[in-house]
Amino acid sequence: MKYPENIQAVAALQPDFMGFIFYPKSPRYAEPLDLYTLNRLLASIKKIGVFVNEELEKILAVVFKYRLDGVQLHGAENVEICKKLKDAGLIVLKAFPIAEAYNFNVTGNYEGTCDYFLFDTKTDAYGGSGQKFDWTILNEYKGETPFLLSGGIAADDAEAILKIKHSKFAGIDLNSKFEVNPGMKNVELLEEFIASLNSIKEEIL
Repeated sequence: MKYPENIQAVAALQPDFMGFIFYPKSPRYAEPLDLYTLNRLLASIKKIGVFVNEELEKILAVVFKYRLDGVQLHGAENVEICKKLKDAGLIVLKAFPIAEAYNFNVTGNYEGTCDYFLFDTKTDAYGGSGQKFDWTILNEYKGETPFLLSGGIAADDAEAILKIKHSKFAGIDLNSKFEVNPGMKNVELLEEFIASLNSIKEEIL
């Protein structure tokens, strides 16, 4: 997210988290953000800064500047930096690129240092590919840390998402398939998707 009016519109849908990318090479690079808008609109929504291979001091400076609640680390960040950020009182999400089941092996080193893992499609870039990986691979994840699912989730995936029964499945990350332009969400499409999720849930129950 990066545009004030769009932030306001998406905030009205009450997501748990809202992400702001602080990776300068990304077309979704968020700075400069309107601090007043953020804190006025997102009082009940956790503000998450997304970083890629950034120095700890820079991450903490951005966290302080925008009063972020947490960080999502999308690069090759080590266990120590995750631990230091968690010790600083932040919600810590660590992204892992997934292509095969063995990609889950590395997550074991991060147990206890992150609040959530984020499983994204493995690509040559850092996220934002808009591509799915084989979600049946999730059954091979044996860790204790809850995870979020990312990578190419689209408006017609509601039924498939609700079929994921993994005990550590905590939520989904919606991005490129719900964008009009980088950093600009299609609010109507998000509303339709949420309504579809709720409708299918009611049918199941």
